[in-house]
Amino acid sequence: MATEILVPSLESTASEPREATDLRRHVVSSDLLGGERQIIVFVPEGYEGSNDADPERRYPVLYLQDGQNLFDPTTSYVPGKDWRVDQTAQQLIRDNKIQPLIVVGIYHAGEQRVDEYTPTRDSKRNGGKAETYLRALVEVIKPFIDAEYRTQADPWNTALGGSSLGGLFTLHAAIEHPEIFGKLAAMSPSVWWDRRYIVREVKQLELKPRQSIWLDIGTGEGRDTVGDTRALRNALIAKGWNENVDLRYVEAEGAIHDEAAWAARVGPMLEFLFPVTM
Repeated sequence: MATEILVPSLESTASEPREATDLRRHVVSSDLLGGERQIIVFVPEGYEGSNDADPERRYPVLYLQDGQNLFDPTTSYVPGKDWRVDQTAQQLIRDNKIQPLIVVGIYHAGEQRVDEYTPTRDSKRNGGKAETYLRALVEVIKPFIDAEYRTQADPWNTALGGSSLGGLFTLHAAIEHPEIFGKLAAMSPSVWWDRRYIVREVKQLELKPRQSIWLDIGTGEGRDTVGDTRALRNALIAKGWNENVDLRYVEAEGAIHDEAAWAARVGPMLEFLFPVTM
């Protein structure tokens, strides 16, 4: 695997003023990824370079799909609308509302995004190559991050998240590898894919893994979409997840399927998955 650190920090190019955050851009290369792939990493204040930095401290990690949409409004799917993950995380850390953490944004594969994020073929949209991308995540990307950064690599400090098809992939990946991913953020997941495949996959679980799950949907995404997500919530509860304990289910009133809606829910998601412990 070839890896190149392009810049030590990434300046925001947003039209509105934004506070600087510590973002690092990397490129990893693997046949499993079809070549090179960009990764953007947010590290919290004090990670290094300050007088009070703890050189021994290790941090939990959140891996997020669709890295183009997370930090920079100029690379986002809808120009000008990104998730502002770094801004939100930095403020919540300062306010002592969440643990300091590392966030890893993995760029999607462009035209092959549907293939990479879907575990099965759909009769209308094809796809079904998530296993290859999952191998890349487990065998290439996570080992690189664990080697490059001071991470807490155990499953309870390793979270995986995404929206839409990225949320679908998150759920499937965590079912396949509960020994790696102990926290999940599925935001507006594409439960509809392949006739609710992910619901069937949950129902087939023999044992409930030790995982905390944030699951949400916007009521403005459509009645059928909300119904699909409720079916997934019910399947999780039937397998032993407890709402407001290790499962947080949110229906955001009026929210639609876009970056601005997910940006609005980043804060509550981080507070649920990474609470400050006394």
